[in-house]
Formats: sequence, C-alpha cells, structure tokens
Amino acid sequence: MERRTLLKALALAGFARQASAAPPANMKGVEELQKNWKTFLPAGTTVPSPTEPVKLSKDEWRKRLPAESFHVMREEGTERAGSSPLNDEKRPGIFACAGCGLPLFTSAMKFDSGTGWPSFFTVIPGAFETKKDHYLIYPRTEYHCARCGGHHGHLFDDGPQPTGLRYCNNGVALKFIPKDAKT
Repeated sequence: MERRTLLKALALAGFARQASAAPPANMKGVEELQKNWKTFLPAGTTVPSPTEPVKLSKDEWRKRLPAESFHVMREEGTERAGSSPLNDEKRPGIFACAGCGLPLFTSAMKFDSGTGWPSFFTVIPGAFETKKDHYLIYPRTEYHCARCGGHHGHLFDDGPQPTGLRYCNNGVALKFIPKDAKT
C-alpha cells in the first residue's frame, strides 16, 4: 500500500469515528447501559450465565461453527475488515457470542469506528476475560468470551469518551438478536 493511500485511510477512519452516533457523555450513562442491558433482549429470552462454562473438543467446535467463525474464535484469527454485515446493524438488540450465546454488548454500546469491524465502547459486565497478545510484536489486549473462551477481538484505548475504549470485534464471532425478535 502506498504511503499516501495509508494516510488517507487513517484520516477517513478518524473522521468516520467522530461522525458516528455519540455514546453517553459521562460514566453514569455507561453504568446505566451496563446495568440495564436486559432491556435490549426480546421478551421471554433465556440468558446463559457466564459461570456456566461451555467446553467442547476442537472437532465439536468445528461442527458447531462455520469455518470462518471457527478460525477466528478457536484459532484467534481475524476476519477481513469491512466484511461483516454487523458493521451496518442499527436495530435495538443484543450482540451475543456466536459460540455459546452469551450476551456481550447491546446496540447502544456500538459505535462506528471507521475501522471495518463492529466496535463497542463498553461491554455487558462479566462477558469477557482478557490476556496480552504479542502477535504483532507490540503488546495488545485480546479478549475472549467468559463462557466458552472464544476469541472475539482486541481492546484499544482510542475509543470515544467517556470510556475511551474500543472493543474491536470480529463480526463472525457475534450473532445479533434484535429486540423485536420472536423467542
């Protein structure tokens, strides 16, 4: 990639992030989102607990997940930027783990980062565990589903205020459950 093309892409990504829907202006708003996340679920939905682990063999995961989801979630891969239809998902609802169904984010926690991956500025409490990743030489914070251990993405400190966080998630690791879905 030419340097000029890279610089243009970075500038557009920054502009897109600032032009997106604004998250709550203060931490109290974020705490309310985290506390009231169940209001984004369809009525009558049963929610799995992060303390009910899902442990399957590699072959069982391979049968359960599509190939690209398996690569991302079980082999810590990354989907191609801009390939997820969830980038454009705007309806009220829940983003759950594609591996085990654990609710991870609400639609109100999502923002357009301009990166090409679904991005969120906060999470449903207890949804993830983290670890350091040195794959690209410099350390990054990688996050995994607390229930099934599936890899979802990386956490960065370039998100919108008030958290300043960006959970950069692979779309193939998520399933979207619209609030108006029939259960």
